[in-house]
Amino acid sequence: MTRTANSLLHAKRMRQSATDAEAKLWRNLRAGRLAGYKFRRQQPIGRYIVDFVCFEQQLVVEVDGGQHVEAQLSDALRTEWLESEGFRVLRFWNDDVLLRTDLVLAEILRMLSTRRGQ
Repeated sequence: MTRTANSLLHAKRMRQSATDAEAKLWRNLRAGRLAGYKFRRQQPIGRYIVDFVCFEQQLVVEVDGGQHVEAQLSDALRTEWLESEGFRVLRFWNDDVLLRTDLVLAEILRMLSTRRGQ
């Protein structure tokens, strides 16, 4: 199986086993529910699979749980690579998505309506 096929299969499995925070955020982002912006979830980009991406605005949204405390270096490398490819990256903790959803959505919307360099 090719690397691309493996990535697509892995992304499909990840969509089927979303965390509570990912599922909650997806309910608010899917089908253009956030000001008409279209998002994809568990999308392969290069060698990574990002939680959510709006290709139109080149914005990646990552939802991190406790395991990311130990993965700060790999998360930083991932963010650096995505940014080198022209993406902006927002990261939120699971608790923020679950307990402060309105604030998370407001920050995502702010980033969507602010183009790079403004």
